[in-house]
Amino acid sequence: MDEAEASGRAWREEIRRRVTVEQDRAALGRLIEHDHDPFEVELYEHSSDPLVVLIDRAQRSRAGQHTRHERRRRNQAKHAQRDDNPDDNAPTH
Repeated sequence: MDEAEASGRAWREEIRRRVTVEQDRAALGRLIEHDHDPFEVELYEHSSDPLVVLIDRAQRSRAGQHTRHERRRRNQAKHAQRDDNPDDNAPTH
């Protein structure tokens, strides 16, 4: 695995692990109800920005697309390997 592939894999894993912007906004909203900490208010406003929401969704979509693409490639390689070895595919009776 080269450095770019490793970096991409790490980025996709981070995207999958983190909560969505909408979840962050909801949690910050609950915090702001109890105390009006200026920093939390600023974070809430940032998470409410439509561009931030759009970027978060796009990143999640891209990570999911790549995962599906890799899964299809592995399945195609597995089927191609089976097709190359017809004796292995013969039914055993």
